[in-house]
Amino acid sequence: MSAIGTGYDLSASQYSPDGRIFQVEYAKKAVDNSGNIIAIRGKDGVVFATEKFVVSKLYEPLSNPRLFSIGTHISCGVCGFYPDGKALVDQGRAYAEEFFSDHGYEIPIKVLKDRIGAYVGAYTCSSAVRPFGASLLLASYDEAPALYMIEPSGAAVGYHYIAAGKGKQAAKAELEKLKSSTMTCREIVKEAARIIYTVHDEVKDKGFRLELSWIGEFTNGEHQLVPEDIYKDAEQYAKDSIADDSSDEEMAAR
Repeated sequence: MSAIGTGYDLSASQYSPDGRIFQVEYAKKAVDNSGNIIAIRGKDGVVFATEKFVVSKLYEPLSNPRLFSIGTHISCGVCGFYPDGKALVDQGRAYAEEFFSDHGYEIPIKVLKDRIGAYVGAYTCSSAVRPFGASLLLASYDEAPALYMIEPSGAAVGYHYIAAGKGKQAAKAELEKLKSSTMTCREIVKEAARIIYTVHDEVKDKGFRLELSWIGEFTNGEHQLVPEDIYKDAEQYAKDSIADDSSDEEMAAR
């Protein structure tokens, strides 16, 4: 891509002759090379699952999380260049605080995703800045679950389920097998953990820590980390599924 974009990839506000903005494509590439994250919308809420690489054994287990809360009523997942994603989370929190101060109630997710999307899009319109190399996944529950993804281009799109990161194609193939609209979050959380373990590349990638959170009717619309007992059951279910798949492959090879 760099050879094709030579001379046209120095500014986020410059189009190539075929109408491409290479800086935005580079930002999307940063997201595609990141650890995997998926979000699944069920009938009673939304479940997030992420693959957080353990770069050093000296890190504390909860350092550099990829799942955040914006207020208490909106869950957020980060994929891509971590500092860029964290900056967008902070901007989203500033929008939420400003909205509550002005209106006296929590910011609706549709308003928040539009504001963050416009903010991200503004960074693709000037040569003085560069696009954010991160995508945000936003979810909430207000009578019905809602799930959105904000891309580095500033596009904010609603989804039933979404995957991002280096294994997104394999994750989407697994997600398409689920009938998530008829499943509860307690059922989804196990499948989400299984998918993260399935798409993890043990050869190329280092160890990782599974992160799980949810928001829904059962949490009174508040974003929460999955309780420890449910987390352990989901993780064990994922590991057992991987082991069973490996055994089946060995039997087939024989």
